[in-house]
Amino acid sequence: MPEPSSTLKRRGRLFRFGAALVVLLAVAGYLVVQYVTGGRGAPGCKVVSADDEGTMYQFTPEQAVNAATIAAVGTGRRMPERAVTIALATALQESGLRNIEHGDRDSLGLFQQRPSQGWGTEKEILDPTYAATVFYEHLAKVRDYTKLPLTVAAQRVQRSGFPEAYAKHEPDAALLSAALTGNAAATLTCDGRPGTTLAAGAAGVRAALVRDFGRDVLQPAGAEVGSAATPKPSASPGARTVTLPVGSGDSPARGRTAGQRGWQLAHWAVANATALHIERVSYGGREWTAGNTDSEWRRAATTGAGGAQRTADAVRIVTAQ
Repeated sequence: MPEPSSTLKRRGRLFRFGAALVVLLAVAGYLVVQYVTGGRGAPGCKVVSADDEGTMYQFTPEQAVNAATIAAVGTGRRMPERAVTIALATALQESGLRNIEHGDRDSLGLFQQRPSQGWGTEKEILDPTYAATVFYEHLAKVRDYTKLPLTVAAQRVQRSGFPEAYAKHEPDAALLSAALTGNAAATLTCDGRPGTTLAAGAAGVRAALVRDFGRDVLQPAGAEVGSAATPKPSASPGARTVTLPVGSGDSPARGRTAGQRGWQLAHWAVANATALHIERVSYGGREWTAGNTDSEWRRAATTGAGGAQRTADAVRIVTAQ
C-alpha cells in the first residue's frame, strides 16, 4: 500500500531542514575561521621553536604585521623580551592581533584601549605604533613586571574583566617574541603572497621601517636603497633593494648584539612581505624567498669574494617593484 502523501511531505520538510542546518553550520564555521584569522583566509605565516621541540604557531599576514610592530616598538624602548611577550599575549587576547575598530563600549584597536579612560584619541589608538607605545608606558610602571605571572602583569595594565584569559596565549606569544626580537634566528616565515594594496617598492619598505623602528633605523652605517647612479630606479634590480647594515657599529641596536638586531629586522621584513610586496630577505648567510611552498630560510647563494660577508653583516630586503 502506498505511503500517505502527508508522511512523504513531512519527510521532505525534515530533509530540507537538515540540509539547511548543515549549510548554516558550515557558514558559521567559515565565519569563525575568518574572525580568528583576521578575515584573510589561510594563516600564511608561522613561527617555530628554535629548540627543535616541534612547537609552532600559525597566523595571518595581518597578524604578522601587527606583531612585528609591537615587537619593534618594545625593543625601541629598550624593553626586555618578556615585555614583548606580555604585550603580544595581551593583543592576542584583546583583538586576535587585529587592529579592530570596535569592542566593548568604546574599546578600540590591538589592545582594546578606551578613549574615555585616557588611553588617547580614537585616531591615536587605531595607530598600532601608538597603541603599542602607550601599552609599554603603562607596563613599565608595573613594579617587577618581569617577575610576575604574565596574567598579573597584563591585568595591571589592562584591568580586564577576564584576567586569566591572557594565560592561554603565553606559549604563542613567547614564540613570536623570541623571533621578532631577534633572539631566535630563522624561525619566522610567511608565504609572502602579495596583498591587494599596492606597495611603493623600496620607498614603502623604508617608510614602514621608520614607522615601526624610528628614523634611526635608516641612518647608522649608511643604510642604502638601490643605486643613486641608476637613471631609472624603478627598472633597476638595485633600486628594489633596501640594505640595512647591522655590524658592531649599529647604534640603534640599543645594547643588543648585531645578530639579534639583524634577525629582528629580517623577521620584520618577512612579517611585512605580503603588505609591502617583499620578494626576498637575506641575513646571516640565510635567505627567505616569497612563494616557496615550504617557506623556509635556506642557505643564501653568494657571488664574488665578498658575497658571504655581505649576507652576514647586513639585512637585504628585495621588493617586487
